[in-house]
Amino acid sequence: MKARPYLIALVLIVLVAGLLVVFRTPGGDPDQPRRETSPQAAVEAGAGAGDAYYPTDGNSGYDVTLYDLAITYDPESKQLDGVATITATASDDLSRFNLDLEGLKVSEVKVGDQPAKFATEGDHELVITPAAPLAKGKPFTTVITYGGKPTTINDASLGRSGWQISSTGGAFAAGQPHSATTWFPANDTPRDKAALKVSARVPDGWTAISNGLESPPKRDGGWTTFTWTEETPLATYLATVAIDKFEIVRSKLPNGTPVVDAYAPGTSASKKPIQSQLPEILAYLETKFGPYPQRAAGGIWVADQIGFSLETQTRPIYASWADLETVVHENAHQWFGDSVSLQNWADICLNECLASYSQWLWMEKDGTNLDERYRGRVEELRGRTSFWAPKLYDMGRGNEFRGVYDKGIMAMHALRKQVGDDVFFKALQSWTAKHRDANASWPEFENHFKEASGQDLTAFFKAWFHDSGIPDDQYLLPAGVRR
Repeated sequence: MKARPYLIALVLIVLVAGLLVVFRTPGGDPDQPRRETSPQAAVEAGAGAGDAYYPTDGNSGYDVTLYDLAITYDPESKQLDGVATITATASDDLSRFNLDLEGLKVSEVKVGDQPAKFATEGDHELVITPAAPLAKGKPFTTVITYGGKPTTINDASLGRSGWQISSTGGAFAAGQPHSATTWFPANDTPRDKAALKVSARVPDGWTAISNGLESPPKRDGGWTTFTWTEETPLATYLATVAIDKFEIVRSKLPNGTPVVDAYAPGTSASKKPIQSQLPEILAYLETKFGPYPQRAAGGIWVADQIGFSLETQTRPIYASWADLETVVHENAHQWFGDSVSLQNWADICLNECLASYSQWLWMEKDGTNLDERYRGRVEELRGRTSFWAPKLYDMGRGNEFRGVYDKGIMAMHALRKQVGDDVFFKALQSWTAKHRDANASWPEFENHFKEASGQDLTAFFKAWFHDSGIPDDQYLLPAGVRR
């Protein structure tokens, strides 16, 4: 994700003022914080995947392998109706299990071919009791029929996310760390990555774009169904659907990978010249990070001034302010964040620090001397305590997006100069290969670089990533960057 610059400043203002991040509860008061159930209740209900920052996000007891979503959306009424067929494997003997869903009403649940009891708890827990217990190690399928007018999550630092109504009359779903559960029931944790199929039925004249590969649309009685399949497992917040009167441009990368670019009304003239550089961007990033890890590519350009662009898998969503640097950033995420996904939200630097550093790498390709740029930034920022204050690892809930876009760039360049270019880029490529389509943590990243470099980097990582404040000069100016 790349936040709009003024919103980064807003984060600092919010934190200084001591405000809480708030969320809109379905049908409730937007000024009330998102409620968390007690740890004991969460354990009893199977809620919570173990992330310390968001303890009721995700659920225990099973592993999802596929979300097969059939949705119908009417832009005029803003009504969404869906049937989610979720294939999973029980990791425990289950008498009941939870999914996450916000603001939409469930009308029927089946587990296997049998009706199941269901109830809602708190803001986003859908508690399902199958007719018969589920055995550990056995696959099972849950079919959930649901509908309503999707809600939007309001975040004090990044604005609106989740399901959003576009200024052009359509809608799109995007947001981090939450968004998926505003339009389908999910095990809403990056730890449970799964394949995705989306069949979106919309009135003729509208187009639905999602992740992965497209199938031919089907028209029937004034409605068109668009089907997208993403076989590479993805974290739920990286799933998207966008509905608008898009202009669609199809092409292929040199290796045959299909590219689908979608432009909302009013965006194509200014954004096509930027998006047309995607093949060059991906080819360059491959030289730094290893083979492109996705089966498809492209972009979705909305006409809205949302507070971020997001690395929705295979096909990022771009706000109307997004530029070439943003396209580089979001596509670097296809390696860092999408293919290699974080284990905990405390590990967010694995996504954002590396994607942000890709922007500097792109400038280096065009002739910028990054060592000179780095030294200049150090001198410019030495006395600016607010720049150095954010921690880059385990920064605390609500602080995930402080520092990672700017201090994170400096930290990655310092790491590069500490270990040398050869070690740095080989280690990045072995990292993406080792953890492809899986999850990883920041401590694992540190150990990976210690082994790759043969150096004891403990003090370096502590100074740059664990501590608040400007690093001592021996870490701020490694030998590789000193004059």
